Order: sequence, then C-alpha cells, then structure tokens
Amino acid sequence: MTVTFPLPPDREAPAPPEHRGLPRDGVRLMTVRPGGIAEGVFHDLPDHLEPGDLVVVNTSAPLPARLDVRRADGVLTPLHVSTSLDDGEWVVEVRRPDNDGPDRGVEPGTELALPGGVRLRLLAGFPDPTRPGRLWRARPTPATPAPEHLRRYGQPIRYGYLRGAVPLAAAQNVYATEPGSAENASAGRPFTEHLLVRLMARGIPVVPVVLHAGVSSPELHEPPAPERFRVPEGTARLVRSTREAGRRVVAVGTTVTRALETATGEDGLTRAAAGWTDLVLGPDRPARVVNGLVTGLHAPDASHLLLLEAVAGRALVEGAYARAVGGDYLWHEYGDTMLFLP
Repeated sequence: MTVTFPLPPDREAPAPPEHRGLPRDGVRLMTVRPGGIAEGVFHDLPDHLEPGDLVVVNTSAPLPARLDVRRADGVLTPLHVSTSLDDGEWVVEVRRPDNDGPDRGVEPGTELALPGGVRLRLLAGFPDPTRPGRLWRARPTPATPAPEHLRRYGQPIRYGYLRGAVPLAAAQNVYATEPGSAENASAGRPFTEHLLVRLMARGIPVVPVVLHAGVSSPELHEPPAPERFRVPEGTARLVRSTREAGRRVVAVGTTVTRALETATGEDGLTRAAAGWTDLVLGPDRPARVVNGLVTGLHAPDASHLLLLEAVAGRALVEGAYARAVGGDYLWHEYGDTMLFLP
C-alpha cells in the first residue's frame, strides 16, 4: 500500500515557475533526513551535498508526444504516444475527448486517423496483451517512425491542471540531449546551467543516464510500464567508486533511480547496461545503490511513492508529505521539490 494523504485544492502547479514570477531554480526544496526536515529553495541544493557525492541525471528529452486524432465516428480526441517498440509498432494511450482521463472503452481493431494521412490500428494491451487497459500496442499504416511523426505533427502532453500549453523548450531540462521521452523527467527541471557549475565546483560530479519515460497517466496510479534505458560505462564506474568511498549516489528523479537500479546486481555493483527495463521498485525491492533522491511531489496513491519508499523508507516519505500538505507546497511537474538523504 502506498503512502496516502489528502491533497488540498489548488495545490497543483498550474504553469512553469517562470510564469509565476520565479526563476527555474526558485521553486521550494524540502530536504529530508532521518534527523529532521529543512526547508529552502532549490538553488541551495549544492549546500546540502558534500564533495565526493555523485549526482546522476537523465539526459532524455521529451518529444511532442500528443496528437489530435480522429475516431471512426468523426470525434477528435487526444492520443498520447508513450514509446515506439523495436518492431516499429507504437505504444499509445487513447484519451477521452475532453482529455480528463484515458478512454477505457476502446477495443482491439479500433482505427484512428492521424495527421499526415497515417492510420493507426490498436492491436493489444501493453505490456500484457491479454489484458487491454490504458496502454495499447498499435500499428501505423504506412509504417512510420513515431519520433519522426511526432516532431512534425505533435504537441507536448499537458493535463487539466495546467492553465495553458507549455512550449516544448520550456518543458525540458537544461541538460537534456537525447529526444525520446513522452513526458519530461521533471525532477530535473529546476536545474540551471549555473547550478550545475556550482555542483561541480564543489567537487560533486554530475553524470548521465538515459531513460525514455513513457506516459504515466495521473488519473490511474499504475506501476511504470517497460521503458528503454542506458547506463554508460563511465557512469557505472563512478557509481561504484562513489559507493566504495562511502559517499552518496543522488538520483535526480524516479527515472534515474529505475535505470541505475536496473543496472545494479544483487552484489550491489552497478555495471554498464542498456535495453528495456520492467523493474518496479518498492518495499519488496528496495534500492541497492541509490541512497539520495531529488524528486517532485507525486499525487496521493501514486506508484512513484513506492519508489521513494524503496530509497528513503516509509517513515521519511510519510513525514515529508505531511509537511508538504501542511506547508502550501505545489505538486506535479512545475511544482516544488524534495531531497531525500540518508
């Protein structure tokens, strides 16, 4: 069972902080340790870390992964493209026409008309083809690479709590270099170029992994679906040496945690790895190598909260969220942040 709490109304960040009169790194930062909680601002992050700690970021960049598509009955509806598979098929989420949640009434064989003359046929549920649900495998006709089609016709994914569209450039992180995610790895959004330089000048290396995040609908708190990832040899080597030195490996977000933990064996050693991960972290599979975590604020009962518990333990997560609920913190991708440390 995940941590649960009452989320007060009007606590979902409606726009990027820059639209609210704050700099990118001006959102609030709650630092959570076993000895207590400190509150501050994200640009103070380097002050909470020590030389020799390692910060790991996800350099995947979001694609404009929403398409407006037409159903057989002529109704225009949003389609979220979660990822593309090795055989050229797409993984998609069909939304209700008002975009207030996934359409659970679609069936195998449903055809959708996409911009540019492409037709998309729903084949089977994903990842379990015997259980159609929110995500579907789908085949485009003619065969069309999803990233290419999205770059030409897509828009950034947006949910109802946002007041308006956000340009793709504003949605992504400053260090993002490899397009491929459906949604931004938003824990890293408050980082700025200046903050990255301050970390490195303090003796805190910043190293990359790639995990292309799929669509994680905020209306249904499901475990993450399989996602494509890569942990480079240089990053794996630094993770090993950091832990051997007794320092902290601080993952920026749940995507980084999932990638690093997938690449870490039962012996606790992280090795270079690439491919697809279906790892689900939680109390039954705690983190082996990540012992610090930068994260945004997740909705009540979200599966991401189990991953936080896998790194920090249930007591710290419950205490942090109780403080956030009582302290006017803002939720979701443009909201405030937490830093969990051992």
